[in-house]
Amino acid sequence: MGVTELGKLIPDSARKTLEFTQLSNRVIALDAYNALYQFLASIRQPDGTPLMDSKGRVTSHLSGLLYRTINLLEYKVWPVYVFDGKPPEEKAIEIARRRRVREEAMDKWIKLLESGKREEARKYAQRALFLTDDMVEDAKRLLKLMGIPVVQAKADGEAQAAVITRDGKAWAAGSQDYDSLLFGAPRLVRNLAITGRRKLPNRDEYVEIKPELLDLNEVLRALKLRDRTQLIDLAILLGTDLNPDGVPGIGPQRALRLIQEFGSLEKLLQGPLKNAQFPTDPLKIRDYFLNPPSNPNYEVNFTEPNERELLDFLVHEHDFSEDRVRNAIDRLKKALSRRRESTLDSFFG
Repeated sequence: MGVTELGKLIPDSARKTLEFTQLSNRVIALDAYNALYQFLASIRQPDGTPLMDSKGRVTSHLSGLLYRTINLLEYKVWPVYVFDGKPPEEKAIEIARRRRVREEAMDKWIKLLESGKREEARKYAQRALFLTDDMVEDAKRLLKLMGIPVVQAKADGEAQAAVITRDGKAWAAGSQDYDSLLFGAPRLVRNLAITGRRKLPNRDEYVEIKPELLDLNEVLRALKLRDRTQLIDLAILLGTDLNPDGVPGIGPQRALRLIQEFGSLEKLLQGPLKNAQFPTDPLKIRDYFLNPPSNPNYEVNFTEPNERELLDFLVHEHDFSEDRVRNAIDRLKKALSRRRESTLDSFFG
């Protein structure tokens, strides 16, 4: 994907590896779909089968959401989960492509399982990720019962997260993707949902993954770009969700040189790219990133956990271990009480 290509251009000098203590007492506006897909990919049985309850409903995302959120709270990192709304029409091509990829991966996974090739099957299972409406609603319900803020975006969750951050209601946006920077988030924190020791794909090696901070202004300086508009123009040349293929034949380094030399898409379209074909007007794509639809009426409020309904939802509806859930609720209550103490200290300090 183009935004991944953009990430390849950002040098290590513009990335800062963090310890969780450095995020203490920070509110992070997390791209909920991004986090849920990561939980679905990582929380699976050896053959790639996701965790499920007795009715065959997938629960990997709920398990990840419960325990990762509590882990964040115990570090005094205060997550706000932002859920996608209706995608723009221009994103239909990319959505269809992702569905095809998942369907093909699902077919290969099933065939490999039937052949007894469990280890090989797992890598395809991780690509065959489908997040259904019911799974999303269950995730929202869990978070609300935990007392964690849920924000419904009008369109892109990352755009809404950027708005929350620019409004000062969050310190940074949280996502694996780089779109948050294009949407104007002043800071982006990556790896929040996947920190810890992780196995490298297709290798018997492990790496330690820690949170990573990217500051928008630092990224612009490192790439020698004037402003966010130029960063968006660069991303459009490489490809975004609204124009997945970018401009054929133009790689990351050449795209960066073109933006640095010509300064804008307009000049490129009048010059070296006058014959380039775009499925969607590139200037319209730029405007979408500069002025995305957003929900102005969002709220960021942490509340008391609903212990009784949490037990009913997780244990009785989805077959979680009662002992484990009770222990998780105790941790959750203690962590949220620390937020109230921190808020009071900040108010009176």
